[in-house]
Amino acid sequence: MKVYKVGLIGFSVCGQAFHAPFIEGNAALELYKVTARKPEQQTILRSRYPNAIAVQSADDIFDDEQIDIVVIATSNDVHYSFTKRALELGKHVVVEKPFTNTTEEADELIALAEEKGLLLTVHQNARFHSDFKTVKKLIARGDLGPVVNYEARFDRFRNFLREGAWRELDLPGSGVHFDLGPHLIDQAMQLFGAPDSIFADLRIQREGAKTIDDFEFILSYPQVKVSLKAQMLAKEPTPRFALYGWNGSFVKRGVDPQEALLRDGVLPHNYPNWGEEDEEIYGTLNVVSDGVDRVERIKSEPGSGQDFFNNVVEVLNGKAELLVKPAEARDAIRVLEAAVQSWEEQRVVSLKGLLIAY
Repeated sequence: MKVYKVGLIGFSVCGQAFHAPFIEGNAALELYKVTARKPEQQTILRSRYPNAIAVQSADDIFDDEQIDIVVIATSNDVHYSFTKRALELGKHVVVEKPFTNTTEEADELIALAEEKGLLLTVHQNARFHSDFKTVKKLIARGDLGPVVNYEARFDRFRNFLREGAWRELDLPGSGVHFDLGPHLIDQAMQLFGAPDSIFADLRIQREGAKTIDDFEFILSYPQVKVSLKAQMLAKEPTPRFALYGWNGSFVKRGVDPQEALLRDGVLPHNYPNWGEEDEEIYGTLNVVSDGVDRVERIKSEPGSGQDFFNNVVEVLNGKAELLVKPAEARDAIRVLEAAVQSWEEQRVVSLKGLLIAY
C-alpha cells in the first residue's frame, strides 16, 4: 500500500483539531513534518504524534522532496501564496477554507493544479458535520415537501476581543464572514445549487472590533429563500438549522460533537461511536402527513470528518472522484465577494453567470 507523506503547515487549533487527528487515523497517510514553532505546540505534537518531526519553517516542508501532500492550516492571508508554492514544487495540496481571499487567486490555483496534474482540494469539513448530514438526508427523504425557507447559522457568544487573534484584525480574509461564511455558503450550494442573487448585511458590533463580527446573507433561488447568519453576541443558543416546507418544518439545535472532542485531543480512530450526537439535541420534524399532524424526533446522522482525508487517498489512488472540488470552494469565495459588494452598494447583487461549479 502506498503511504503518502504529509507536511502540515500550521499547528494552532486548526492544525491540531481538524487535520492532524484525521491524517493520523488514515493508514495511507503519514504525518511526517509539522510546523510547530511554539513550545506548547511542540509539547502537544510530541505527546499525540511522537513520530512526527517538528519544524520551524514552512520552507522545511516545501523543500522536502519526500513530502507528497502539503496541508495548509494557516491564517487566511497566506493560503494563496503557500498553495501556489506547493503546487509549483509538484506537491498535492489540501488548503483550509476559505480557499483564497479572491476569486482571481482561486482561478489561478485551479489552473495551476490542472496544468501540473496535481490534487487540489479545500477543507470544507462542515459537509461532514452530523447536523448538516441529517438536514441533507431529511430533504432527500421528502417529509417536508418542497422546501421554501432554509435558515442556517453559526452563532457564538464572545463579547470581548481575543488579543493577537488574526481573525479579528482588519486584514484580507479576516472577519466572521470569511471564517464561517464559506461553510454556510458551501452547505447551501450543496443542497440547492447556484443561487440567482445575494443580499448581505455585514456589521461590526462589539466595542473595539476592527472587522466584521455579524453577518446575514440572503441567497435567492427560484423556489427557495436561504438565510445564512453568524454573530458573536448570541448568549442564548439559537437553532443551527430551521427548514420550512409545504408540509411543515424541521428545527435542529445543538452542534456537531466532533470539534469539542478534537479540541480535547481525542483521536477519532480511538473513539467508539465517533460523531454520534446525544439524543437530547436531535432535531424535531413537525409535519402534516395525510391530513394528520406528525411530530418526530429525527436521529442525527453521525459526523464523519474522516471522510475528507479518506477521499483524498482514494482520489490519489484512482478509486474515487474528489468530494470537495476546488471549483466549488472557488464559488464560495465568489459569493463572499458579491456579499461584500451587496453591503457596500446596499443592493441585491446578481450571481448569474459568475459561478462555475454548480
